[in-house]
Amino acid sequence: MDTTTTRATYDLRDLMDELASGSSNLVTRETGRVIREAIEARLEREPEGTVVAMDFSHVGIIDFSCADEIISKLLARLQSAEYGDKYVVLQGLTPTHEENIAVALERKKLAVLVSRPDGSWRLLGSLNPYLNEALQFVMQQREITARDLADDTQVEISLASTKLLNLFKARLVQRSSERLPDGGRQFIYRSLLVDR
Repeated sequence: MDTTTTRATYDLRDLMDELASGSSNLVTRETGRVIREAIEARLEREPEGTVVAMDFSHVGIIDFSCADEIISKLLARLQSAEYGDKYVVLQGLTPTHEENIAVALERKKLAVLVSRPDGSWRLLGSLNPYLNEALQFVMQQREITARDLADDTQVEISLASTKLLNLFKARLVQRSSERLPDGGRQFIYRSLLVDR
């Protein structure tokens, strides 16, 4: 089983330096486009399986249009596999950051994990409620199979598999596979916040 995960952190302050405005604020759609394109250029060079933590610690404010341009568009492209098997989590968010990003994501029916310094996490955006229990289980167990989820939640394995596949497609969990002794294959789903 391949359990190697590459980690990268993108400090948005470094990307904002390219704007040459000297501002610590992310405002306007045009600013968002420039930052997103810089993120995309880096993301394309990352190896498959990379989890990128976008760090907002040095960002003053981010308005709705900039959040939509950076986060919503980036997540939509990740979900359509434009960058291959890569993932994004957010960190260093203030409550104001979270509010504007959440609105942008909810309007597009997208979601992203937010990692907090104390090791806790939260989900920003919109996730179908039937997937929430499965996400909670993956985050708690760190690594599971569909059989694990089916046994824990007392559902058919096909439903557990569908839930986990949908979380993977939403780029909220990682997936790898392993060969079984009988020659079959089994998928392993892993939290984005776990180092391997």
